[in-house]
Amino acid sequence: MTAEALRARTWQLLDILADGHFHSGELLAQRLGVSRASVFNALADTADCGVALQRVRGRGYRLARPWQPLHRNEIMRWLDAKGGQFDIEVVPQAPSSNTLLLQRAALGAPSGSVVAVELQSAGRGRLGRTWYSGLGNALTFSLLWRFDCGLNALSGLSLAVGVAIVRALNKVGAEGVGLKWPNDIVCAQGKLGGVLIEAQGDMLGPSAVVIGIGLNCHLSESLAELIDRPAGALDELCAEMPERNRLLALLLQELATVLRQFELGGFAPLRDEWEQCHIYQDEPIRLCLADGSEVSGIARGVGDGGELRLETAQGTRSFNSGEVGVRR
Repeated sequence: MTAEALRARTWQLLDILADGHFHSGELLAQRLGVSRASVFNALADTADCGVALQRVRGRGYRLARPWQPLHRNEIMRWLDAKGGQFDIEVVPQAPSSNTLLLQRAALGAPSGSVVAVELQSAGRGRLGRTWYSGLGNALTFSLLWRFDCGLNALSGLSLAVGVAIVRALNKVGAEGVGLKWPNDIVCAQGKLGGVLIEAQGDMLGPSAVVIGIGLNCHLSESLAELIDRPAGALDELCAEMPERNRLLALLLQELATVLRQFELGGFAPLRDEWEQCHIYQDEPIRLCLADGSEVSGIARGVGDGGELRLETAQGTRSFNSGEVGVRR
């Protein structure tokens, strides 16, 4: 059996074991039409997927922690009449949903194409950082959206996406969700999610944008140890954790609404809503610039193009990039 076929069988078994119950090797083999040895081999390397698998003689296999697999049909069911605007694919494992969708965009994939990856091996965040996630612990997906305008008209897009994410999380009862300039979704515990925007096209248009979103649903102890900064997860904020297929559908619905609004008027109509969610609004902060220097001041919101407005001793200044921290 090829390595690719073995991985496919592993994912079939993980899907069956998602319920957290014991399943005997014999019944698993019958269900897939393979030998028990094939089942054993396919489950031998589940640790590489960040999965803790329990084996008990006489009872079979089960996952130490159940997970909710993403299924295209379930996502479409939650989208209902709005599903026609999306072309959704769920990929079990890939280096990065953004990388995969950028390749498809270059080959002419339609606007509304979505790639959701259950397990990313090389997830990417802003400024080249690694985005860590485990099986079922997060939503990691990318959405392709095509604009008639050029790249120069897309200022503030990542902030607009943040507004859409907060709207969706509010609908599932997540409490205390805020935004940190330019593209972080945060809560009291730390970073909850992030947005990575990558674009193709020219300054005059048209342009194609791949919007990558990573959102923590649950932070295991082993995963939290990999992250070098405070982080939070959705199951800490919701009285009842939303089903992942429903959550992805809600996010896509809100993204489509905001992106259409952005097409008509840019970021400006969304600016007030973003500032209402801004965790550092009217507070003292420091901004670390690309050259290593720092600027301190009071955060006075953002401009119509999404630039951060900072009130300093020398007057109010605007910045298009940098890393925000709390000024001590």
